[in-house]
Amino acid sequence: MNTLVATIRDTNTKGQVKQVRFKGEVPCIIYGGKEENQKIKIPRKEIQNLIEKENFLSNVITLNIDGKTENVLPREISFDVMSDKPIHVDFVRIVKGATIILEIPVKFINRESSPGLKRGGVLNIVRRSVELKCPTENIPKEIVVDLHGLDIGASIKISSVKLPENISPTIKDRDFVIATVAAPTVIKEPEKPAEDEAATTEGAEGEGTATEATTEDSSGKTPGTDGDKKADGGDKKAASGDKKAPTEKK
Repeated sequence: MNTLVATIRDTNTKGQVKQVRFKGEVPCIIYGGKEENQKIKIPRKEIQNLIEKENFLSNVITLNIDGKTENVLPREISFDVMSDKPIHVDFVRIVKGATIILEIPVKFINRESSPGLKRGGVLNIVRRSVELKCPTENIPKEIVVDLHGLDIGASIKISSVKLPENISPTIKDRDFVIATVAAPTVIKEPEKPAEDEAATTEGAEGEGTATEATTEDSSGKTPGTDGDKKADGGDKKAASGDKKAPTEKK
């Protein structure tokens, strides 16, 4: 169980609360039970360290308030929009004999001994937490789901999970699914036969030869090139002859 050292705060205005935060402390409040609400403050660094741990909202915390201890549960955390630091925390008192509803995280174990996962199956998690009704004296940190022996197609329902005594899910009208072991989603494309690959290679070589034949004759020259040059020369002579004809008048 985690322990935090807190002190009572006497703040009534927004300015006073802002001053608490400026000093590196987080204003908090404790409510629940027959006692009145109590205003406290806790060093931000200590709160931050607990928040970064798993399951902060489902862990019972012991507050040491000016020498007096009290067990509480975090119920709500407010964060600064810009810095993402905690700026307020609500705690509820743990009252003996009472019950509380909490979201308890699910933990999966023995993945390595699941035949379905060994054969490439996928663990499809439907619920990462389950809402449970718990006595305040017996709040579980997590729900443990054993994957040992589960093959592809297996479905893990809440009825197959062993819950602690006097703890029950809030959903009672159906046996809901927590996770399944599904078949692999990636299908491997079959390899091409060796004969098909050889035929494809030969076809590519034939196309290259045909292209070369259209661009060069047996002498290595491109057909039509010299003929075009001679034709151009004949046209130039004819043009020069036309220019002389009008000057030979007597």
